[in-house]
Amino acid sequence: MAERILVLAVDIDNDLYRKTKVTGPVIGRIDNIKAATKLAIADPQDSDANAMFEAVRKYDELKKEGYSVNIATVTGAEKEGYVADVELVRQIEIVLERLKSDACVLVTDGSSDTRVLPLLKNRIKINSVDVVRVKQAAGLENTYFTVLEKLKEPHYARIVFGIPAVLMILFALSYYFHFGWQLPVALIGMYLIIKGFGLEDALVSSFKGLGFSVERLSFVFYIGAIIFFFISLTIAYGAYTTAISSTGDTLVLVSEAIEGFLVLFPVSMVLFLVGRVIDLENRRMRYRAISQSTYIGYAAVALVLLWVASAWIIGQIYFWQFLAFSVATLICGYGISLFSAFLKRRAIRRAKIKDKSVINDIGAYIGKITEVDSKRGLIFVKTDYGNVIKYDVDRITGVSERVTIS
Repeated sequence: MAERILVLAVDIDNDLYRKTKVTGPVIGRIDNIKAATKLAIADPQDSDANAMFEAVRKYDELKKEGYSVNIATVTGAEKEGYVADVELVRQIEIVLERLKSDACVLVTDGSSDTRVLPLLKNRIKINSVDVVRVKQAAGLENTYFTVLEKLKEPHYARIVFGIPAVLMILFALSYYFHFGWQLPVALIGMYLIIKGFGLEDALVSSFKGLGFSVERLSFVFYIGAIIFFFISLTIAYGAYTTAISSTGDTLVLVSEAIEGFLVLFPVSMVLFLVGRVIDLENRRMRYRAISQSTYIGYAAVALVLLWVASAWIIGQIYFWQFLAFSVATLICGYGISLFSAFLKRRAIRRAKIKDKSVINDIGAYIGKITEVDSKRGLIFVKTDYGNVIKYDVDRITGVSERVTIS
């Protein structure tokens, strides 16, 4: 039996959708030519259009040599990283399910080789990698304009301009307020930890979901939460400076600061929770609202334990009281967990999302919900190609006639 070959072009940053509104995967020679033509017209300098045309050329070449060959283009996401990889994997699995293939010829513009190859290797044999380089006249002028074009892209602009700008501002503020070099270095270290452990996408999506808009009722609660948070920091600093005059014990000083901080910080937490729940309820995301409330509940339990420990260290309560409060607080935490699970199961049953169509954040159709597991908090989506994909209910970002998943 002749080897079935798949010619696969990759657009990892999803220029195809951003510039032409064509969603991936694009399957078939004619559809790829149409999509590549639209992209080339929208942006003649985009290398992804050249990669798609090269994939078509490779398809024709292998077809003439008598191979059984198919062609497809898969896309990632505008924000490169974990989100782009997840979308690539989803589309690759759809393509492989529909186009039964034994081997793959990967066609890229060279910028996505290292990202795509590991995702493909454990799914299909890769016969070759075809890297497309756009021919240009030699000379410094062309290099200069190429760099300028790259700097217009947000991803590169943030790295080249954004990071140095933030560093300069941090050091300037630290010098002005006499904080020394330690504070900016610590902040830079925190950023590198977030970047290194891949937490950036999660943090960005969390802040985007806060809904800082004057048109929303939740805006008032978020502003209140921020104000009380900074007041709490001020009280903590005041308690710390007051304690310095009476003791030099570092542990006691920290405990005094924690007690001062916790005077009004719970108010900040409650205001944030109310704003968040209002946002999620308005967007019909009750399941995620329950999750947010649960996290706040766990945070409250942790804060109570912290307060009890601080009070014991300072000498405000006896050790047996510390133990009793700690056990009672942990029991409350367990109760929060049980109550949250009950609310989640009830919310899933009431949502009535079974048999609804599912799309992702960029509007690409995924499939239909065939089963809802309220106990485990899972939904099962069946694609047009017959494969079933399992999603956590927390990934639902919107429910209307269709269900949107992040």
